Amino acid sequence: MSRRPSGPNGTCRLRQGSAIPIGMLACIVGLATGCAEVGDYQRPASGIPAQWRQSTPGAEATPVAQIQWRSFFQDQRLQALITSALEHNSDLKMALARVAETRAQYGIANADRLPSASLAANKTKSKIPAAFTGTDRPVTTERTELNLTVVSFELDFWGRIANLSEAARASYLASESASRAMRITLIAEVANLYFTLLELNERIDITRTAIESRRKNRDLVKRGMELGAAARSDYLLAEGAFHFVEAELAVLENQQANTEHALFMLVGNPAIDLPKGRKLHEQEVRNDLAPGIPSEVLYARPDVIAAEHRLREANANVAAARAAFLPKILLTVGIGLASRSLSALFGPGSGNWTYQPALSLPLFDGGRTAGFEAIAEARRNSAVADYEKTIQQAFREVSDLLSTRASLADQRRATEATVKAHQERLTVAEMRFKSGSISYLEVLDAQRELFASQQGAVQVRRAQLSTAAQLYKALGGGDTPEG
Repeated sequence: MSRRPSGPNGTCRLRQGSAIPIGMLACIVGLATGCAEVGDYQRPASGIPAQWRQSTPGAEATPVAQIQWRSFFQDQRLQALITSALEHNSDLKMALARVAETRAQYGIANADRLPSASLAANKTKSKIPAAFTGTDRPVTTERTELNLTVVSFELDFWGRIANLSEAARASYLASESASRAMRITLIAEVANLYFTLLELNERIDITRTAIESRRKNRDLVKRGMELGAAARSDYLLAEGAFHFVEAELAVLENQQANTEHALFMLVGNPAIDLPKGRKLHEQEVRNDLAPGIPSEVLYARPDVIAAEHRLREANANVAAARAAFLPKILLTVGIGLASRSLSALFGPGSGNWTYQPALSLPLFDGGRTAGFEAIAEARRNSAVADYEKTIQQAFREVSDLLSTRASLADQRRATEATVKAHQERLTVAEMRFKSGSISYLEVLDAQRELFASQQGAVQVRRAQLSTAAQLYKALGGGDTPEG
C-alpha cells in the first residue's frame, strides 16, 4: 500500500481507490468500549437488627408493597383527593421534571461512550490570477467532497467515560426513586390531613352539642335562681361553662379552616368535585399491616433506593476522577469522496480516507486533577454517611410507628370505656341536682369530664388512622404503577 505525502494536520492519505479498513476500526472501537469498566461498588453494611422489636402479624398477612392505595384507603372522597394531588401537586410536578432532566443528562453522558459521526458535503471553486500561475493565463480550480467523519472518539481503556455514564445513570435512577418516595409521602400526607379534617368535624359536632346542652342548663339554673331554688354561684358556674365551650368551638373552627387550606394546597385543585365521604368512625383502614423482615422492607423503600443510587453515583465519579490521571487516546477517522467535478464525484478513483490518532498525558496542571479526585472522594464519603443515616431513620420510623400502633389500640379501648363511664356519671349527677341532693358544681365537673373524654376518643381514633397511613408509607406501600 503506497502512501502520498502527509496531508493537513499530520493525517495520512492513501492513493485513490484504496479501501479504509472499516473492520479494523470496528474492532478498535469494540475493544475500547469493552475494556471500560465502572468502579467497584459494594453496599455498605446497614447494621439494622434482623427483626423488629414489636410483635408482628402472622405470616399470612399481605405484604404492604402489594397493597394498592385505592384498596387501602376506601373512602371515595379521599380517593378523589389523592388522585387530584397526584395529578396537580406542584412539588410532585417539580420532582417529575427533575427525573426528566436527569434522564436527558444520562442520555448525553452515555452518548460519549459511542463515536459521533457527521456527514459533510462541500464544493470549492477558486480562480488564481495569471500573474501567479506562471503560464500567463488564469487558472480556475474546482473541488467537490462528500465525507463521513467520526470525530474525536476516545478509546476508553481506563473507564473514565464509562464511569461518568454510570454516574449519570445513577443520578437519574436516584431522582426517579426520590420522585417515587415523594409520591408515597404525598399520598400519606393527603390521607393524614383528610383524617385530621374529619376529626375536627366530629369535635365541632361534639362541641356544638355541648354548647346546646350548657345553654339549656344555664337557662334552667337561671330560672331556679329567680325562684330562689338555686344560688347565684351555680348560675355563674353554668354561664362560665357555656362560654368556655363557645370559645373551644371558635378554636376548632379556625383549625378546621387551616386544615382545609393545607389539604387543598396539597391537592392542587380547590375546584375539584368531590363525592360524599365517610365520617371518622366509618373509616375502614387496615390496621394489620405486616412489617416483614427489616432488611427486605428497608432496602425496598424508595428513599433508601435513592440514597444507594446517590452512593453509586459518587463511587463512579471517584473512579472517573482517578482515570483522569491516565493517558487519553483520541481517534478521528474519516471516509469520503472527492473529485474535480460533481459529475465525477461517484466515479472510480474518487475515494479517500483520513485516520488521525492522538494521545495526551497530563503532566502538570497545578493540582487541578488531584483536586477533582479529592472532591469526588469527599462526596463519596458524604454519600456513604447519607445512606447509613437514611437506613437508620427508616428503621426508626417503622419501629416507632409499630410501637405507636400497639399503644393506640390500647388507648382506644380505654377512651371508649371512659366516655361510657362519664356519660353515666353525668346522667346521675343531673338527676341528683334536680332533686336537690348535690350542687351544680358536681354537674359541671361531670360535663367537663364527658366533654374532654369525647374529644380525646375522637383524637385517638384519628391518630389510629394517621398512624396506619404513615405505616403504609413507611413500609413502601402504594408505589405500583396501578396505584
